[in-house]
Amino acid sequence: MAADYRGDWEPEADYTGHQWFTNLPPKAKTPPPAPSPKPTYIPEPAVVERNNLFVYALKSAPGVLMEQYKHFGQLGVLGWCSEFSELIDELKEFGSLGHMFTDTRDQALETCSLLLDALVTQMEVRMQIIVMFMSFQVQRLRKFLDANTEFDDYPQPEFPMHFLPR
Repeated sequence: MAADYRGDWEPEADYTGHQWFTNLPPKAKTPPPAPSPKPTYIPEPAVVERNNLFVYALKSAPGVLMEQYKHFGQLGVLGWCSEFSELIDELKEFGSLGHMFTDTRDQALETCSLLLDALVTQMEVRMQIIVMFMSFQVQRLRKFLDANTEFDDYPQPEFPMHFLPR
């Protein structure tokens, strides 16, 4: 029964005497054109100015944080973190549009390290929620700028253990 099988709809085609690959297409005589070079990116003056403003704000951030801490203590740090969150949102939007320069990115990563260093070495922030909030803001910016790097310089929360149930 299997020898008589010819398919479900049509009889099997007979290819006896057919000469395969005899009518080849003509070979191309000219090589394909080389890809044109990409045009040099020349940013608009507004993009350059915005990057300069971001770099300035990022360089100033550790000093502003310390001033807020000196004037208002731990709550000054909390208020500053809210302002820093707005700066991060602007940086993320600007970078998502493809306008962020590498200098701006490098300054932002350096600022993150300086902020965490100031939090650990120069300030006495006892409210762990503030430490966690600031660490989260820094982590959010770092994740956007360099998602593949794992950073280990975050401060460890120090919760009082005598309040935990036994």
